[in-house]
Amino acid sequence: MYTVIGQQAIIVMVSHLLFIVIAFWALQALHFEKLIRRDHVIQARILYLLLAVALGVTISNFFLDYFISARQLGNLFGN
Repeated sequence: MYTVIGQQAIIVMVSHLLFIVIAFWALQALHFEKLIRRDHVIQARILYLLLAVALGVTISNFFLDYFISARQLGNLFGN
Protein backbone atom coordinates (compact mmCIF):
# COMPACT_ATOMS: atom_id res chain seq x y z
CA MET A 1 0.00 0.00 0.00
CA TYR A 2 2.77 2.43 0.88
CA THR A 3 4.52 1.58 -2.38
CA VAL A 4 1.48 2.70 -4.39
CA ILE A 5 1.24 5.96 -2.44
CA GLY A 6 4.96 6.55 -2.99
CA GLN A 7 4.63 5.90 -6.72
CA GLN A 8 1.70 8.30 -6.97
CA ALA A 9 3.66 10.96 -5.11
CA ILE A 10 6.57 10.62 -7.54
CA ILE A 11 4.23 10.81 -10.55
CA VAL A 12 2.57 13.96 -9.17
CA MET A 13 5.90 15.64 -8.39
CA VAL A 14 7.39 14.82 -11.80
CA SER A 15 4.21 15.98 -13.54
CA HIS A 16 4.18 19.28 -11.65
CA LEU A 17 7.85 19.95 -12.35
CA LEU A 18 7.50 19.03 -16.02
CA PHE A 19 4.56 21.37 -16.56
CA ILE A 20 6.22 24.18 -14.59
CA VAL A 21 9.22 23.94 -16.90
CA ILE A 22 6.94 23.91 -19.95
CA ALA A 23 5.01 26.93 -18.65
CA PHE A 24 8.27 28.77 -17.92
CA TRP A 25 9.46 28.02 -21.45
CA ALA A 26 6.14 29.12 -22.98
CA LEU A 27 6.07 32.38 -20.99
CA GLN A 28 9.39 33.35 -22.55
CA ALA A 29 7.53 34.01 -25.80
CA LEU A 30 5.84 37.05 -24.22
CA HIS A 31 7.49 40.46 -23.98
CA PHE A 32 7.03 41.43 -20.36
CA GLU A 33 9.69 44.12 -20.62
CA LYS A 34 7.11 46.64 -21.81
CA LEU A 35 4.96 46.10 -18.71
CA ILE A 36 7.72 46.26 -16.11
CA ARG A 37 8.81 49.46 -14.43
CA ARG A 38 12.43 50.44 -14.55
CA ASP A 39 14.56 49.19 -11.62
CA HIS A 40 12.07 46.44 -10.66
CA VAL A 41 13.93 43.53 -12.24
CA ILE A 42 13.94 41.25 -9.18
CA GLN A 43 10.21 41.67 -8.64
CA ALA A 44 9.59 40.98 -12.32
CA ARG A 45 11.62 37.76 -12.18
CA ILE A 46 9.74 36.59 -9.11
CA LEU A 47 6.42 37.37 -10.80
CA TYR A 48 7.59 35.46 -13.88
CA LEU A 49 8.48 32.45 -11.73
CA LEU A 50 5.19 32.60 -9.81
CA LEU A 51 3.24 32.75 -13.08
CA ALA A 52 5.12 29.72 -14.37
CA VAL A 53 4.42 27.79 -11.15
CA ALA A 54 0.73 28.74 -11.13
CA LEU A 55 0.24 27.80 -14.77
CA GLY A 56 2.31 24.64 -14.51
CA VAL A 57 0.58 23.27 -11.43
CA THR A 58 -2.86 24.11 -12.80
CA ILE A 59 -2.18 22.35 -16.08
CA SER A 60 -0.57 19.42 -14.28
CA ASN A 61 -3.60 19.02 -12.02
CA PHE A 62 -5.87 19.07 -15.06
CA PHE A 63 -3.94 16.28 -16.78
CA LEU A 64 -3.62 14.20 -13.61
CA ASP A 65 -7.35 14.50 -12.94
CA TYR A 66 -8.11 13.67 -16.55
CA PHE A 67 -5.99 10.51 -16.52
CA ILE A 68 -7.41 9.38 -13.18
CA SER A 69 -10.94 9.88 -14.50
CA ALA A 70 -10.12 8.07 -17.74
CA ARG A 71 -8.68 5.14 -15.79
CA GLN A 72 -11.76 4.96 -13.57
CA LEU A 73 -14.05 5.13 -16.57
CA GLY A 74 -13.32 1.44 -17.13
CA ASN A 75 -15.21 0.69 -13.91
CA LEU A 76 -18.36 1.99 -15.54
CA PHE A 77 -18.25 -0.82 -18.09
CA GLY A 78 -17.42 -3.57 -15.60
CA ASN A 79 -13.68 -4.03 -16.25
